[in-house]
Amino acid sequence: MKLTLTLGKMNKTIAIVLLAISHFTLAQKTTEMTPKKTTSPTTDKLVVYQIYTRLFGNLNTTNKFYGSIEENGCGKFNDINESALQELKKFGVSHVWFTGIIEHATMTDNSKSGISQDNPLVVKGIAGSPYAIKDFYDVDPDLAVDVKNRMKEFEALVKRSHTNGLKVIIDCVPNHVARSYHSDKKPKGIKDFGEEDDKTKTFDPNNNFYYIKDQMFVVPSEANPPVLPKENYIENPAKATGNDVFSANPSINDWFETIKLNYGIDYLNNRSKNFEPIPSTWLKMRDILTYWTKKGVDGFRCDMAEMVPFEFWGWVIPEIKKVNPDIIFIAEIYNPQTYRQYLFEGKFDYLYDKVGLYDALRRLMEGHGDANDISRVWQNESGDFSNRMLRFLENHDEQRIASQYFANDPFKAIASMVLSATLHTGPVMLYFGQEVGVKPTVAEGFSKNDGRTTMFDYWGVSEFQNWVNNHQYDGGKLSEEQKSLRKIYSEILKFTIENEAVKNGQFYDLQYVNGNGQTVNYNDKKIYSYLRFTDYQKSSDSRLLFICNFDLEKSYDTGVLIPQGAWDVMNINRNEPVSYSVKAIFDKNMNSTEINHQTKLISTTEAIRITLPANSVTVLEIK
Repeated sequence: MKLTLTLGKMNKTIAIVLLAISHFTLAQKTTEMTPKKTTSPTTDKLVVYQIYTRLFGNLNTTNKFYGSIEENGCGKFNDINESALQELKKFGVSHVWFTGIIEHATMTDNSKSGISQDNPLVVKGIAGSPYAIKDFYDVDPDLAVDVKNRMKEFEALVKRSHTNGLKVIIDCVPNHVARSYHSDKKPKGIKDFGEEDDKTKTFDPNNNFYYIKDQMFVVPSEANPPVLPKENYIENPAKATGNDVFSANPSINDWFETIKLNYGIDYLNNRSKNFEPIPSTWLKMRDILTYWTKKGVDGFRCDMAEMVPFEFWGWVIPEIKKVNPDIIFIAEIYNPQTYRQYLFEGKFDYLYDKVGLYDALRRLMEGHGDANDISRVWQNESGDFSNRMLRFLENHDEQRIASQYFANDPFKAIASMVLSATLHTGPVMLYFGQEVGVKPTVAEGFSKNDGRTTMFDYWGVSEFQNWVNNHQYDGGKLSEEQKSLRKIYSEILKFTIENEAVKNGQFYDLQYVNGNGQTVNYNDKKIYSYLRFTDYQKSSDSRLLFICNFDLEKSYDTGVLIPQGAWDVMNINRNEPVSYSVKAIFDKNMNSTEINHQTKLISTTEAIRITLPANSVTVLEIK
């Protein structure tokens, strides 16, 4: 690799070390690859690993279309054992988000365990959606080895996670509940949602639900569950549906299996707000969040948080932080115009960065994006609160990177993963199996062949089972390509959590000074460059230059200019002699190797010359 860096007219030299941390390229597909008290994080650089709990430890390989729990199997709390948690910790994870914990509606018959059956006409999939909550005070019986002791098994998982240095996040589903909602595990003195509602009123601030007066609920005609209902579903009067459908006749594409919760907003009267006195639903949801906080949960990922008024969050989050000041709240949110409200008035700790960085990077991974969109993300959406944006490339709602509907190759995500993890000081998230290239190819049941891992069905995720390896969690059955991919992810996460500039440093976008033909052969639609650095005075100071080539086909012999303003903010004195060395921290087999060492005078008027392979990222450290 040829690198030149000249700073022009100067009387003295300064010391600069350039460390080429890696070219993560496609060529790397070769070879490997009782709850305790928590403390506030010293950095926002959390690494969240989302576990879809019913799928994570399932070893069954039958994978029958619309298969039952007996046919296709189901992962358990106990499957997430010490080995699994230790490996995740070694992998670089700080927080595990257990998805699908709280009891939800299902077509599986658990009546022998004293659990009422749900009508299949208002359930999506045999296993059911984890976001159609049936009892906020109970856990999913499918996840327990001993159903009667299911809560104890969950509590043991929380304790096990803490013992292995991991914090626990679960879902808060505040906007809606299953149509069959009824809590048989609620603590003494707690009233059920809807228990005290006046059903003669379409809206009342003290009601928990919205009612469609004098009309019965109509199940969508297309609903054709694989389990035959024993009787028709009767709901009279009909209640409003979860995705704000105030009709007795929701469509099959609506969240017809759920009921909208009432937080005091009269949607049919110009969305008027009725927050005084405090609405009943606010108090009930506070009790639910308190209940789980006292069980040792360290955070909540709040489903569709923007469908609930920010005023509620601004009230309830401080209430829960009285119970545990260290607990975190992450909002699933898709409207950038409301980011500030939900952060500063709603008091969320972190927000999804889906409509922004995820969308921009997805376009690039698919081959038709513009790298300049990355600049627009931080400028227009999160320029002054980037540390509070949760970055990700996969989650349970999105299509898998390796699927035919997305990039069709998991290695096309490496540059995007590095950028997601290092662009700013905020948290980053992985979805289980992302690191081994999970690639859905068939319909599982209610979940179609759409490139997603099913949310609704019992299933075995074959690529991930290779890592699980009979619950040894040692990757013993991974292919060489999978080992290579997982090792790259591990190195990215390790670098992310250990480097001071990435964890706590500042950010400087270099696109403005290199794009629009200002630097020769710098294609700003495919190349993106930026700096991350800490205070020069700190002993752990670090200055990093990131250069991403998102072009999937073309390499570039180009340069990157670091302007005088950037040297100034990095507190580098340009009036001293200079020497620098070039060291590849990782070669294609991820091993450390020394490349070059030389001494030169450098100038801020010349770009650093560099060759960027197709689909790669290069990281240089300046000392």
